Amino acid sequence: MGRNGSVKRSASSSAAGAAAGPPSFSVNPADYRLMEEVGYGAHAVVYRAIFLPTEDVVAVKCLDLDQLNNNIDEIQREAQIMSLIDHPNVIRAYCSFVVEHSLWVIMPFMTEGSCLHLMKISYQEGFDEPVIGSILKETLKALEYLHRQGQIHRDVKAGNILIDGAGVVKLGDFGVSACMFDRGDRQRSRNTFVGTPCWMAPEVLQPGTGYNFKADIWSFGITALELAHGHAPFSKYPPMKVLLMTLQNAPPGLDYERDRRFSKSFKEMVAMCLVKDQTKRPTAEKLLKHSFFKNAKPPELTIKNILSGLPPLWDRVKALQLKDAAQLALKKMPSSEQEALSLSEYQRGVSAWNFDIEDLKAQASLIHDDEPPEIKEDDDIPRNIEVEKIYLHGTIWQSHLQMNATPASELLPPL
Repeated sequence: MGRNGSVKRSASSSAAGAAAGPPSFSVNPADYRLMEEVGYGAHAVVYRAIFLPTEDVVAVKCLDLDQLNNNIDEIQREAQIMSLIDHPNVIRAYCSFVVEHSLWVIMPFMTEGSCLHLMKISYQEGFDEPVIGSILKETLKALEYLHRQGQIHRDVKAGNILIDGAGVVKLGDFGVSACMFDRGDRQRSRNTFVGTPCWMAPEVLQPGTGYNFKADIWSFGITALELAHGHAPFSKYPPMKVLLMTLQNAPPGLDYERDRRFSKSFKEMVAMCLVKDQTKRPTAEKLLKHSFFKNAKPPELTIKNILSGLPPLWDRVKALQLKDAAQLALKKMPSSEQEALSLSEYQRGVSAWNFDIEDLKAQASLIHDDEPPEIKEDDDIPRNIEVEKIYLHGTIWQSHLQMNATPASELLPPL
């Protein structure tokens, strides 16, 4: 991924001048000076950058095309669709173009990063309810817009809710990301199941069933719990166990005794989102009329207070990278390559939406290890599943799925 690489394939998705209002940016990589790294994931790195002709500060997301198992023309078409997004609470792409083996997407720079970063740095136990209300209301406005346009976001979580210095909240990672290429038909890809499925709705995890925009409402409810507690439900468990718990256990929620600091209205709103029957979940439009959101304060009155005294975003990102790298150094890793993969997947909190249990079984069967660590399983997990090799919290959990020839449809019955 060259910072100053020459263009080897023609650019085709400029959004400059496509709509009135946003500034015009060129598709010439020489016009951008990449500065500090401010985000990273499974297949992408995000930089703060300077657009040299005007000295505007932007974010440049560099996606590794060699790692994305998709046609370059299809990816650029999706990037062009992303450039047409027009809502104050949704990150849009100004333009995009190919540089060597990377796709560069030019976007607004959100100076304070994601809610996940803020929690990791300063709010490990989660935010107070007024802050949560402001963040969630702005996020729900974004979802209402996307759903009205016939789009499913597919990756709603704290790591994709971005904030700037004025307290403006925007939902990011819609469009040019790994999740965008799953159109709901469970098409296969190289990264069919990676990371922890904490945010995924039951119907998304269930083989053979369809899902619609109501899946975003479930993820929105999980995100509400994530903002309240500093982590998503079930996040301490191996991914395969999370999958089964999501399908078989009662939905997670706010406890009326343990979570006394939160209002009844907030608890009721979360419970409305986390209903397993997707037909009984509210739409984003209806949810916005809930009393919890009617009483939510504007973000400039609540969010700016949590941003004071924080170091620049790039310094925070570097500190988190060093912290996680130090934690990984204490663990036994089979190889440096797997260590790097595990770190990047955990940092992003990947929740790939094209889950296929047969792919998961195939991936697990390819991995061998002489001394797999023990994972204690509760009685609610079927004994014909042995979890031995899954990535979790920067650690490689060694797993091999022994399904006893049980068909997936029988292993994960309809709820």
